[in-house]
Amino acid sequence: MAEPQREWLEKDYYATLNVTEKATAADITKAYRKLARKLHPDANPGDPAAEDRFKEVSAAYDVIGDADKRNSYDEVRRSGPVGAIFGGAGGGGGAGSGVFNASFGDLLGGLFGRGPSGRSGTPSAQAGNDLRAELELSFTDAVHGIETSIMLTGDATCSTCSGTGCKQGSQPVTCEPCKGRGLLDDNQGLFSMSRPCNACAGRGSVITNPCATCRGQGIEVRNRKVRVRIPAGVKTGQTLRLPRRGAPGRGNGEPGDLLVLIKVNDHHLFGRSGKDLTLVVPITFAEAALGAEIGVPTLEGGQVTIRVPAGTSSGTTLRVRGKGVQGDLMVTFDVEVPSQLTEDQRSAIEALAVATIESPRTRLSQYQPRS
Repeated sequence: MAEPQREWLEKDYYATLNVTEKATAADITKAYRKLARKLHPDANPGDPAAEDRFKEVSAAYDVIGDADKRNSYDEVRRSGPVGAIFGGAGGGGGAGSGVFNASFGDLLGGLFGRGPSGRSGTPSAQAGNDLRAELELSFTDAVHGIETSIMLTGDATCSTCSGTGCKQGSQPVTCEPCKGRGLLDDNQGLFSMSRPCNACAGRGSVITNPCATCRGQGIEVRNRKVRVRIPAGVKTGQTLRLPRRGAPGRGNGEPGDLLVLIKVNDHHLFGRSGKDLTLVVPITFAEAALGAEIGVPTLEGGQVTIRVPAGTSSGTTLRVRGKGVQGDLMVTFDVEVPSQLTEDQRSAIEALAVATIESPRTRLSQYQPRS
């Protein structure tokens, strides 16, 4: 067994992606995308160390990011050191040295990109990066929901070649060395292993007439408009995830997601509490003391009539059913005290003061501190 292949078998792909062996598929994808964004050659021009690390991360994700390959990889790791699997470095004859049955061949075939029938994936496939955008909404749009557009500037599928990477009128040709598989086989006696094809970088095809716009990458940096449907009731700080609306993948990799951070502008009258709308309504002292029927506005327009109970104090809240976001309208009364009085108002209030027999502070004067 060649030394580079031995080293590849012994690599800890979980450590490469900074995850544990118990990591979920979502955790592995998240870790890979984070490292891929950080180490991508486009983000580190002229940095060979970052490029090498990027290749290691991509190779690790190609294995443990695929459920079937991950199971095979874990099985190989549980089987022990490489020498134990193959009966010793020299291939000497022990009970297990000459035994390499079909099931174990399938196991390693799955690990190195081939199924039992010899079919292969595309080792060069790279998932696209997640993109982030902020969206500012009016209070009303956030309450009712809206369909709008977001302008993004960044990697996008090439508008000239539609992502093929080829000049118009041409198409990729099958890679001759790997016959379109993207993998080359290395026969090692009783078993065969595969590695990504260097000629096509694992794509299985070669672009002979590259697109002038994207230079064969299938991706260009440009402005693009993304339609977004905002559900009713979103709040400031909430993030909406739009699957496959982020940066395009490479080598037939899946596009990333678009993460939209919501900011909702304040309303000059209304507020929100969960699914309820809130509204502070000023009332006069007479309305609070005697009770009254008053009209209050609704977010949709128009007014609804509510009853102010006699003896209402500031801070009292009434519920108006069905006039909230997906709930109710909570009306809080604020009793206004006039800062300037007319003569008639002063006379009326002085008369009320004379007629008031009991002080509202009586219970305070009866307070006795504990010994």
